[in-house]
This record gives sequence, C-alpha cells and structure tokens, in this order.
Amino acid sequence: MTNEAVVIGGGIAGTATAIALHRAGWRPVIYEAAERDAGERGVFVTLAVNGVTALRALGLDPATVLARGFATPVIALHGASGRLLAEVPLGGPLPDGSVSTTIRRSDLYSALRAEVTARGIPIEYGARLTGVSGAVAEFADGRTARGDLLVGADGLHSRTREVLDPKAPAPHYLGLLNTGGFTDGPVRDAPPPGVMRMSFGRRAFFGWVTAPDGSVWWFANPPRRRPAEPGEFTPDSWRAYLLELFAGEPAADLIRASSEVLGPWNTRDLRRVPVWHGERIVLTGDAAHAVAPSSGQGASMALEDAVVLGHSLRENRDVPAALAAYAAARRPRVEKVVVQGRRSSSSKVLGPVRAALRDATLPAIMRLLHRNGDPQAWIFEHRLPGA
Repeated sequence: MTNEAVVIGGGIAGTATAIALHRAGWRPVIYEAAERDAGERGVFVTLAVNGVTALRALGLDPATVLARGFATPVIALHGASGRLLAEVPLGGPLPDGSVSTTIRRSDLYSALRAEVTARGIPIEYGARLTGVSGAVAEFADGRTARGDLLVGADGLHSRTREVLDPKAPAPHYLGLLNTGGFTDGPVRDAPPPGVMRMSFGRRAFFGWVTAPDGSVWWFANPPRRRPAEPGEFTPDSWRAYLLELFAGEPAADLIRASSEVLGPWNTRDLRRVPVWHGERIVLTGDAAHAVAPSSGQGASMALEDAVVLGHSLRENRDVPAALAAYAAARRPRVEKVVVQGRRSSSSKVLGPVRAALRDATLPAIMRLLHRNGDPQAWIFEHRLPGA
C-alpha cells in the first residue's frame, strides 16, 4: 500500500482532513472543483471552543489559524421587543486557553489552505468529481486520481455521497434563508466586544457582533416557505427585501451601513446519512452530516472529523477497519448535534402567539437549564484523541 489519499473538496473539511492524513503518514492530494481564485462563500463563523481544541489536535496553532478573528465567548439573546432574554456562554476558556472565536469564513479557509501548502500537500483546482470506481476518482475534464483512500469532503451536495450510496437522503430545506455582511466602519450603539448579540426580531432572526476595528459583522435568517432560486434576487432587490423585512429595527441600520450584502443562501441540513464509508471511501464534514447554521457547529464538527479520522488510520493499519472505527466514534455525536441544530432553527420561524410565549418563558427556562452548569458542556468539552 502506498498510503496515497485522494481528498475531494478543498474547503474547511477537505483542508483539515488532508492535514490530519499527512500527520498520520499518508500522502494526500486535494482535488477542488472551484478554480484557484474562486474564494470561499459565506460571511463568518464562530468556532466554538471544541473547534479550537480540534485545531490544536491537528498540530495547528489557533493563534495563527485564527489570527484574523476575535474572541466571542458570550451570546446575548434578545426577544422581538429588544428585551434581553438570556446570556449564554459559548464554552471556555478551557485549561489550554481555548475560547470561542469569530472569524470571516474566507479567512479561516485561507489560513487552513496556507497550512496545507506549508506541509507540501498538493491542491488540484478545477477538478469537478463526476464518478468514483473503487478508489479512483473521475473528473469532468477527463482527469483521474487513484489512491488507497478516497475522502469525500465535498460538502452538503456531495457527489461522493451519491456515489457511495445512491439512496442517500437529499439535503433538507429548513424554511430559512441565510444572509449577512460587514458594515463599512464603526457604527453607533454597537454591542461591546466579545458579545454575539442575537435577536428573534419581529419578522426574522438577526445576529451581530462588533469586531476589534469597530465594524459590525451581522447575519440574518429570513423565514421563507420555499428556497431561493438562482438569480431570483439581484444585490439591489435583496437589500430592499431585507430593509423592508427589518424596517424599524436596529438591523436595518446595519444593513444600510454595509456596502455589500451577501447571499441569500438556502439553509439546509441532512437527515441521518446511513452510509458514511465503504472499503476505501469515507465521508467527512457536511458530506456526512451537514448541520444547520443555528447549531454554530458546522466548522467545528468538520475539524473534529479530521482529528478522529487521522487517529483511526494511525491506530488501524487495515483501512476498512479504520474507516469503521471513525464512523462508530463520530456518528453518535454529530447526529445529536444535527438534531439540536434543527430544533434551534425551528424556534426562529414561530408565529406571533408562539413567539410571544417563547419570549415570556425563555428566561425562566434558561435559568432552569443552567442551574447545574452549562447544558451544552457535552459539545464544548468533548475530548478528542490527541487533544
């Protein structure tokens, strides 16, 4: 066996997986469908402390990878009236100093890709997967790639997942759109640094946080029965849609202060994926278990996958046994996170009566849930092999 690995997808999951494989003695090559200068879609992510711990377990220095981010250890949750309902910790700081960090998605992506390049791991661009035969990948431009292992890190709409199991579930639309942006500079009445402020709003969920330079990073989840179609909105019509949706709320001022409004994207997750691996094919990240953005765990789960897959391949010389061990270790945890994310998403699309009931009862519920410690400690304090 040559220990050559083909990694399909060069996003967060793919780059992290390639690093983990390299540390485990494999020779990975990343095949990315996009062209070299395509960049990474999305606004920003908050990497919870378990994601920061996963970076350390991959042999990466969080201070380097997350250098362009900033600490956000607390969520302040507000009701439609603006009333503070609860303050929720995002885990940490842990004994190793880990703390939840907010970073532009493109900056996290670029930092991980730089780590890949520093390790001499090749990246092939413009490689759109069309099929898999054994552990041989076939691409739209006629290229093929052969390895002893093929990793599908190709996201929510994974072609690898379709090849591995033609009956695999399709992504499920959650009834929410996703959008966001960055103000062009400091704004008045911005939340204090370190606090991610979130509001259920009168008509849509909105979140915003102040960066160290005083600008505000924000996102919104407008409810919508049907997904947005490609080309349905222009940048101007989407901005107008949001301004009408948030008329009379602080969110509208932040949207006006942002020269570019990104999105919309359709918010989806995956129901249980029955098949994660074959003899020499395995899925990681969103390809295996896409979680709703409401969970705040998408990037962290992908990083954890990479750590566990690398560990399993070090511990098991037999590749099929290693892949089975990886799936057995990861499936229970990520499926629990998927359920929690779906539940959080559903709370954003309540009618007026149910929303009023939620705002009235949530403070007491949160106090009850936190009386014996953080109920999400099982997420944040998860122990990884080698961490």
